[in-house]
Amino acid sequence: MFVIIGYLLIVGSVLGGFALAGGHLHVLFQPVELLVIGGAAVGAFVVGNPSKTLKATAKAIPTLFKGSKYTKDLYMQLMGLMYEILTKVRKEGLMSIEGDIEDVDSSPLFSKYPDIVADHHLTEFLTDYLRLIVSGNLNPMEIENLMTTEIYTHHHEGEIPAHAIQKIGDGLPAFGIVAAVLGVVHTMGSVGLPPSELGNLIAAALVGTFLGILMAYGFVSPLADLLLTKLSESTKIYQCLKVTLLASLNGYAPALAVEFGRKVLYSTERPSFSELEEHVKGAKAR
Repeated sequence: MFVIIGYLLIVGSVLGGFALAGGHLHVLFQPVELLVIGGAAVGAFVVGNPSKTLKATAKAIPTLFKGSKYTKDLYMQLMGLMYEILTKVRKEGLMSIEGDIEDVDSSPLFSKYPDIVADHHLTEFLTDYLRLIVSGNLNPMEIENLMTTEIYTHHHEGEIPAHAIQKIGDGLPAFGIVAAVLGVVHTMGSVGLPPSELGNLIAAALVGTFLGILMAYGFVSPLADLLLTKLSESTKIYQCLKVTLLASLNGYAPALAVEFGRKVLYSTERPSFSELEEHVKGAKAR
């Protein structure tokens, strides 16, 4: 929603300012220039990226027009789930959660938190490390190193679409110059035309540079920045899980372990100590 609002502000400000200055809006309508710039940019994008990057970018773009799913409510659900898991382990032993982590969809414990279960990657991350803790003899340092490496890989993969889009944005001004040069070549080949027609050709050529710069800094590059912001949010929830599990492995009580997890969250989504405590008590009562 905010992407659309931002685009409307950009178009309204640029075209509105041009019109208020006495400019003729119809001169800016140059579909051929858009074809040259946009087509060249898409072609360069296809040439410069492997198929997996193309697929990842196509998959990432629709998420830019949706709000963030990493809200305080989601983190509260995660804290509640972790508290219940760790409490069950503390009371009944590690083997008591084996059935829950092997079949999440039918687990009475996980079924209380549908938003967590709906995130396949997050659920897989959690259950994989719980499975290692249950079946292995790894110490907390080994688990921490493995988690850190996996979170780094997740973050690196998430950066690929953002960097690909940023490269398109970086190239658009140059493609705008290409369109402008082609317009100038066309104008120079039409020097026998009346001055009024030559003026229109020169104006059309200059629009190419204008469109390339506007598309780069007003439309494409901001999408890359937004993707990186969303990636940071998606990485933070894995860091929260990591800190919580490590605190439990180091012997801290479930209530204190989830408090460790709470402290690493961004302030905009982080519940207060009392909010988390009340939520945990509710989970304990259930």
